Amino acid sequence: MPRVRTKDRLKNEINAGSMADIAFLLLIFFLVTTTIADDQGLLVKLPPWSNEPVEDVTLNQRNVFGVLVNAQNQLLVRKEPADVRDLRRRAIEFITNPNHREDLAVNPKKAVISLKNDRGTNYNTYLTVYNELLAAYNEIWNNEAMKRYGKPYQKLPAHLRKAIRKDYPMIISEAEPTEYGEEK
Repeated sequence: MPRVRTKDRLKNEINAGSMADIAFLLLIFFLVTTTIADDQGLLVKLPPWSNEPVEDVTLNQRNVFGVLVNAQNQLLVRKEPADVRDLRRRAIEFITNPNHREDLAVNPKKAVISLKNDRGTNYNTYLTVYNELLAAYNEIWNNEAMKRYGKPYQKLPAHLRKAIRKDYPMIISEAEPTEYGEEK
């Protein structure tokens, strides 16, 4: 009988048959335990796509609340310098026009908020301005809900919220940003 050496008996092999199974189990483990963050952004309803040319609409400047944010993150509201902290109050006053002033919107259905920024505008400033404009509408809707129904807007059924939004529609027009430092 041939003699078997120790060297022949101990071969340096690793059994890799279950390596694929282990990798697959680790992959499943990481997929199940990892949380995926939801993308957060602005919830804006865009108009439907159309290949037809856009017709020019002339608006009465009285009904336009122009907000311009320049590259230095400064606000110009209706061609006057403004502070972000006053934006909500001014937007509410413009939309509702409680004192029937001649320089504010004729009625809430015709009030248009025009937002334009510069490409150099800081994103946080843009979001702050946009949030203030949304907050103005939310405050208007909530005040109207309390006046009409004695309940906050969010607690109303859908048909009553729709009625309030019909009387106070949110019309925010965003113009294409201008090039850095080019304000028109």
